[in-house]
Order: sequence, then structure tokens, then C-alpha cells
Amino acid sequence: MRKIKVAMIGQRGLPATYGGIEHHVEELGSRLAGLGHQVTVFCRSNYSPKHYDEHRGMSLKHSATVGTKHLDAIAHSASSTLAAMAGRFDIIHYHGLGPGLMAPLPRYLSGAKVVQTVHGMDNLRAKWGAGARAVLTSAAWTSTHVPDRTIVVSQALADHYSRAGRPAIYISNGVSAQVDIPAGEITRRWGLERNGYLLFVGRLVPEKCPDQLIRCFGKVAADTKLMIVGGSSFTNGYTQSLARAAGDDERVVFPGWVYGSLLQELYSNAAAFVLPSTLEGLPLTLLEAAAHGTPCIASDIPCNVEVLGTDGPGHRLVPVGEDTALAEALSRAVEEPEAERAGTAGLKQDVLRRYNWDDAAAATVDVYRELLDP
Repeated sequence: MRKIKVAMIGQRGLPATYGGIEHHVEELGSRLAGLGHQVTVFCRSNYSPKHYDEHRGMSLKHSATVGTKHLDAIAHSASSTLAAMAGRFDIIHYHGLGPGLMAPLPRYLSGAKVVQTVHGMDNLRAKWGAGARAVLTSAAWTSTHVPDRTIVVSQALADHYSRAGRPAIYISNGVSAQVDIPAGEITRRWGLERNGYLLFVGRLVPEKCPDQLIRCFGKVAADTKLMIVGGSSFTNGYTQSLARAAGDDERVVFPGWVYGSLLQELYSNAAAFVLPSTLEGLPLTLLEAAAHGTPCIASDIPCNVEVLGTDGPGHRLVPVGEDTALAEALSRAVEEPEAERAGTAGLKQDVLRRYNWDDAAAATVDVYRELLDP
């Protein structure tokens, strides 16, 4: 069986710490490498203070970027694309809308086949001004018309591309079985006990609505804490506004980014994981929470409904932007924790069955082979 030489462009880098695309590339790329293919991941020089040459069977190449809000992704995509074109790859695989602006170069000036995975409609994110939004809208058009194949990570995104006139290939994100960890380190660090706190994990950006969550949390019982895990994504002003919104409520904790076993411990013991977003692609954090059997509260945007299904104990769906409904769901989670947790068993098994990284890798190889061996 032919080994395929693949370049991955668009992710910040590996090993993955924060960022859904980074975790996606890490899990997908490592499985492609495990199948015998040659995977090179282009990493931004500013993502991690320690640079590795290899990770989980993948080759890592670090190249310079311009570490600003508007130039970071596109500058790195440009330098990585030129390096990939010189490297004679079979497949150049872009991740995200912005990096895909470089896709015309290899598509029309090299022998490589071009694949792009769209993880979300980044042109709709609230952090962008009019100029950046216009550029990303152009990138959305490019993602539809330039790559040899376009992949999307949710059915909602597939529906969007179908309406745009060029159907995309739906290959979902995956999630692995999770290990539950009893409360220990989180108790020592933050005084947290099982079912004694609510959990948010993600970039602190307006479309994920942590401001709404903080506002609604003010109506929750006084002996509960709220863990806002995450950090800025060139959104320092918004992040500071969250601290002001929390005010002197010591129950709201901002620990920054949390990784590894400590994050698993937070998932394992939360009364609920909360994601009140207005915009997502297919959130890995929601999959991870569901795979832990953690009760989930999420906005009823299409991709969240894909994961959680219908509203019920342990998988609450609330109308986007409705404070009253969100506050009621938060209160229910902390007042009836065992009843909510009991409702997660079926969801956990369903998520582990439907969202599988091995299946995603096999489907991706099928896309590659169809292009290379028509």
C-alpha cells in the first residue's frame, strides 16, 4: 500500500496545549503516521517555548511567523506553504479558513493535491474588525472553490457548504475514552469538591459567551464556584472585561489554561460543563466533557445539538442568549447533581461511538487516496 507524504498547515503547533485545531491535528496526524504515512506538521515558532523535531510519529517543522492578531496565521501559512511546495508532498492539508488563503499556490503551481479542513466559520467571530472579516470572508470563498477537496468537522458546516453550491466532505472530530480522576489536586489548589463547581473551558472570546455565563452564575447558590478555564486569543480587552464582570465575587476563578491530568480532574468532578456559545464548528471541549460523563449545558446552536441531541437531564440545551434559561439550567445542575449526572450515561456511550479518531483518520486517508489514485 502506497505511503502518502502529507504536510499539515494552519495549526499553531504541537504538542497541543490550547486550541481545538491543534488537538485535532495531533490526534488525526498521529493516527495517519500510525497507518504508515509520512506526516509533517508545520509549527509556529511562537507557540511553544520548547521545539521538538518529532511527536507521536509526526515530523515537526518550525517556521517564523509575525505574532500579531492579524498576521500570525496568514504569515505562518505563507512560509509553511513555500516550504511544503519545495518538499514535494503528495498532499498539502490546510486547517482553518485563514491559512487556506495560501491554497491557490500549491493548487495551481505544484503537483501536490490540496485538501482543506474547515473547523468553523472564522469570518463570523466577533473579535475581528471589518477589514479582517472581509479577508476571512474571502478565505471562506477560497475554501469552497480552490482546494481539491474540502472537509468539514460537523454536519452543520456540511449543510452550510452545500448551500454555498459545493458540497464538502463531513469527517467529524473525535474523542477518546476518558479516565475519571477523583478530586485531589483541584481541592488543594482551588478548594473544589465533586459537584461543587461549574466549568467552562475554552478561548476567552465573545462568541463563546463567558460574559453571559458569569452574569447568570450570579443567581446560583452561594456555595458553588465557577471555573473559567482558558485565556485570551488576541482578546485582552475582552478578557479584562470578564474580570470586571466577576467583580469581587471570589467564587469565580480564572486559572488560565489548564492541561493534562489537571484538566481531566476538572472535567471529572464538575457539576456541569457549560458552553453558551453563539458560534462553534464542533467543540472538542463538549465532546471531552460528554466522554467523561459530565453533565453538559450548551446553547442550542446546530453543532451543539448534533452532540447532545435532545434536551434532558445531563444534556441541557438552552436558547442562545437567554439568561433566564441559562441561569435555571445552572441552578438545576448544582441543586440536583446526581439526577443530572445519571442522565449522562447514554450520552457518553453515544458520543464515544459517533466521534472516533480512528474512523476520522481512515476517512481522511480515503479522501487522499481518491485524489492520488482516481
